[in-house]
Amino acid sequence: MMTLRAEHVEVGDELPARTVTVARGDLVRYAGASEDFNPVHWNPRVAHEAGLPDVIAHGMLTMAIAARTVTDWAGDPAAVVDYRTRFSRPVVVPDDAQGASVEVRGRVVARLDDDLVRIDLVVTSGGTKVLSDARVTVRLAS
Repeated sequence: MMTLRAEHVEVGDELPARTVTVARGDLVRYAGASEDFNPVHWNPRVAHEAGLPDVIAHGMLTMAIAARTVTDWAGDPAAVVDYRTRFSRPVVVPDDAQGASVEVRGRVVARLDDDLVRIDLVVTSGGTKVLSDARVTVRLAS
């Protein structure tokens, strides 16, 4: 992986789009790694009782998928210096062979001091925005 240099980045540059499929097995693995065993992520009955259409992906998993898009583009996971977003809709994960798709697009919206750039992300699932105001600040190599 090659680290992206600040002089090669301009406002308006688009990050390569990414689509990630999230299946029920991914939710189990993420629950184990994060120790977030909330039953809305694995039990359809509990999800329905909570007013959800089915089990949902962990919000932090959705954030991680979006962040990976940025770190792959920058070439360095440590380049992210700030990341903020709001959860706007859950990623509903059906119990089928297709799972749910999470689509991530990003664009450089500002060049800041000290080789920093701000990237705004659009994160959707099934055509619905699942993260709002997703912004990442990255320090690129000089």
